[in-house]
Amino acid sequence: MDDQTRALKWRAGHRGTREADMMIGGYFDAHHEQWGPPEREWFGTLLDEQDVDIMAWAIGTQPVPERFRGTMMDTLMRLDFIKVYK
Repeated sequence: MDDQTRALKWRAGHRGTREADMMIGGYFDAHHEQWGPPEREWFGTLLDEQDVDIMAWAIGTQPVPERFRGTMMDTLMRLDFIKVYK
């Protein structure tokens, strides 16, 4: 894993709340291996946003800003990558 990908992994998995870590970090873990530079750049930009906004976009309670619309957000919105712990 290169330095940029390692930094994205850390930023995605250390958001400040367990819920955000599971959603955003889980998305990274499930999909980052298929990403090229444009997808890594999109994700890095997404990580600059507030967790409450990212989570609201992902669950559909707030509209997704134009700059984040597309395949990557559609994949995030499926939420099929979240591991449920008992």
